[in-house]
Amino acid sequence: MAQLWGGRFTKETDKAVYDFNASIRFDQRLLDADIKGSVAHVNMLCAVGIITEDEKTAIIRGLEGILSDTRSGKLEITDDYEDVHSFVEANLIDRIGDAGKKMHTGRSRNDQVALDMRLYTRDDITAMKGNLISLLNVILSIIENNKDTYMPGFTHLQKAQPVTLAHHFSSYFEMFRRDHDRLCDIFDRMNYCPLGAGALAGTTYPLDREMVAKELDFKGATASSMDSVSDRDYLIEYLSALSIIMMHLSRLSEEIIIWNSNEYRFVNIDDSFATGSSIMPQKKNPDIAELTRGKTGRVYGDLMSLLTVMKGIPLAYNKDMQEDKEAAFDAMDTVADCVFIFARMLETMTFNNDVMKKSAMNGFTNATDAADYLVGKGVPFRDAHGIIGQIVVYCDKNSKSIEDCSLDELRKISDKFDEDIYPAISLETCVEKRLTKGGPSKQAIEEFIKGAKEYLRR
Repeated sequence: MAQLWGGRFTKETDKAVYDFNASIRFDQRLLDADIKGSVAHVNMLCAVGIITEDEKTAIIRGLEGILSDTRSGKLEITDDYEDVHSFVEANLIDRIGDAGKKMHTGRSRNDQVALDMRLYTRDDITAMKGNLISLLNVILSIIENNKDTYMPGFTHLQKAQPVTLAHHFSSYFEMFRRDHDRLCDIFDRMNYCPLGAGALAGTTYPLDREMVAKELDFKGATASSMDSVSDRDYLIEYLSALSIIMMHLSRLSEEIIIWNSNEYRFVNIDDSFATGSSIMPQKKNPDIAELTRGKTGRVYGDLMSLLTVMKGIPLAYNKDMQEDKEAAFDAMDTVADCVFIFARMLETMTFNNDVMKKSAMNGFTNATDAADYLVGKGVPFRDAHGIIGQIVVYCDKNSKSIEDCSLDELRKISDKFDEDIYPAISLETCVEKRLTKGGPSKQAIEEFIKGAKEYLRR
């Protein structure tokens, strides 16, 4: 059992205790970050005169060999090692001898793992930003192709006013745009290097922390050594942002699930992104959307796990903090998978334009515009609201839409109606009259598309 801390111990660690304490099973994915951080640390140790140029060269060559052999499968990471740090150091010493024992000079596992986790998280944020950009491009394509695709807009899951599919998806573009911006903010806030903080109180060695930070593309070194090793705010922030991403995906999933139902039939999910039933041959199930909706709770759980781990920890480092990794890795993996597969599903999904248009026409979505028509004829809005309410009741009883009513039928309720009511309450008029920024008109959507493209070009 390879351990870095056995100097003052006279008895072997109990095997059950060792297994309970070990993290190699899940922290081995930090290997690249661990070696990258060690190379920067060794370069700095040489620059300040703590190790020689030959020792630096031997250590770096040894580290590169470990990384290469592990990637190729020549060297296996096993549970003979407590963690990824002991795996690297033990193998380095086996390969280059005493020079390898100098690599850890001026460093603690506390600041080492703090660095590794920041490097890993930083890379994951970068990858997640790329995934979101891909998703945003798919959504923008849907918007561009559906400026004339009429559909009902909803409140309380009740048909409310006519919109277009482009307008509907512009909402999701905004959600995922905010998610992308949040990731940029988190990256900037976390981008400081904790290496050199030691166990909690720095070190007596003349380390150049800013040199290491610069080599690893950080803004600079962290300001407090105690906070450096005990901070997991950046992970909590990231898991919070990932939870919001999943919430947005789950909302869209819910709509796709509803729209895919026989009652709505707004969408057709491509066969390659749906499944069937083992007993009911007619079924085509929206499993990707349902799984994404379900996995949202899992990511929320990861966030709550980390918040709960951190809530009662005194300064500085405590072993509890080892529990940050499994929750964080699970959330990162889950959200990456969901965003990737969801974008591909959306890209292959088709929309039943005629069905959506018919649904908008049959749901009194033009009732507000009919009231506005009366206001234009001099009727106070509150009175106009009541008149249209009476017409809706009449239409309900007679299985009609407002535009199906004859002028005589409308005039029985109000003499303010004239032939111009019909073009005034057409779906096209209802949508195109809404010219305010952010609205559903083609003019407003074109402006939205222009801004979206500018954002994606940044």
